[in-house]
Amino acid sequence: MRSLIVASPRKNAGKTCVLVGLSGALNEKFGYIKPLGDQLMYRKKRLWDADAALMATLLDLPHEPEHLTVGFDHSKLRHLGDREAIVDVVRRGMRAQQDKDRVLLIECGQDLTYGASVSLDPLTLSHELGLPTILVAGGDEHEIADDLAFVHRFVTSDEATIAGVIINKVRDLDEFEAVHRPAIGSLGVPLLGVLPRDELLTTMTAHFLADRLFARVVAGGDALDKTIRHVLVGAMSVDAVTAEDRLQLGKKLVITSGDRTDMVLAALEARGTSCVLLSNNIVPPANVLAQAETRKIPLLLVSSDTYTTALKVDRLVPRFSAHDTERIARLVDLAREHIDLDAVRAL
Repeated sequence: MRSLIVASPRKNAGKTCVLVGLSGALNEKFGYIKPLGDQLMYRKKRLWDADAALMATLLDLPHEPEHLTVGFDHSKLRHLGDREAIVDVVRRGMRAQQDKDRVLLIECGQDLTYGASVSLDPLTLSHELGLPTILVAGGDEHEIADDLAFVHRFVTSDEATIAGVIINKVRDLDEFEAVHRPAIGSLGVPLLGVLPRDELLTTMTAHFLADRLFARVVAGGDALDKTIRHVLVGAMSVDAVTAEDRLQLGKKLVITSGDRTDMVLAALEARGTSCVLLSNNIVPPANVLAQAETRKIPLLLVSSDTYTTALKVDRLVPRFSAHDTERIARLVDLAREHIDLDAVRAL
C-alpha cells in the first residue's frame, strides 16, 4: 500500500482542499487518516475531526472516527505512552485500511510544529514511518518563499522526506511564474503544482454555518446548501439598513436577534438572502417560520447574543461539506489543470 503524508508550514494553507482535488483528479482508490484532529465537530453523538469526516464521506470510507483520528487533546494523547507507542497507534490506523491497491493519505495538523509534543507532527511521522511528505504552502508569495526556504535550510533528509510542494491560493499566476517560481526552483524542492485563488472557494454555506456554530435549524432546512458571500449584522433599525441599501446584497447572511421580527421579515423579503442567523435563543413567531419555509431560506438559532454571534461568524475559516458539489467539482478541475498528477503518482 502506498502512503503519502500531507502537511503545511502554516495554518489555513488549504491541505484538505488540495486533498479533495487530488483524490478526485487521480484515478485511484484512496484511504485516509488524520492522526491528530484539530477541527473538532460533534456528529451523531460522536466527536469527529471535520476534515476527517469530510474525507471519509467523499472517499466512501466505512470507518468510525477513532479509526481515522488518534485523538484531539494533547494531554490525553500523552497517556498513550512514549513516541514509539503513539506512532504505533498510527500504524494500527494505517493497517485498518490495508489494501495493496489503495493510496493512503495521511493529513497532518495545522502547521509543521503542531503535534510535536506528542510525536504526531509531520516531520516525526515522516521519519518514523519512512514516508514521503507533500507540503501545501499557502498565503502571500513572500510567506510561501519564506516557508520553503526555512524547510530547505533546516529540515534534513534524516528528519523527513520532503517529496514536493503544492502552492495554493496564488492571486496572480503570471506574476508567480515570472518572479517566484525560479526562486523556489533554486531551493531544490520539487514543485508539483501551483493552484490559483478561487473566489468560489472563499465562501461558506448555511450547512457549514449550522455545523460550526452548533445552531438549531428552525426553518428552511431543505435549503442549507445556499452559498454565503456577505454578512450583515441587523442590530440597527430596518429603515437604517434599508437606507444604506445593504439588504440588496446578494448571497448574504443576516445576523439578528430572534425577537427582531421586523428585521427577520425584511431579510426574508429582500432579494439574495441566503440565510438568517437568529441570536439570543429566541424563536420568531409561526408566521415568520412559515415565510422562511415558503421562500426556502434557512433560519438558524443560537443562544449567544448578536454581537458575540457576529464575532464567531467573523472568526470562521470558510470550509465546505460533502454537500458542496459545485465547490468540490471546482477543486477537482483545479487539480487536473494545475497539478502535475503524473509526478504525484510517482511519489
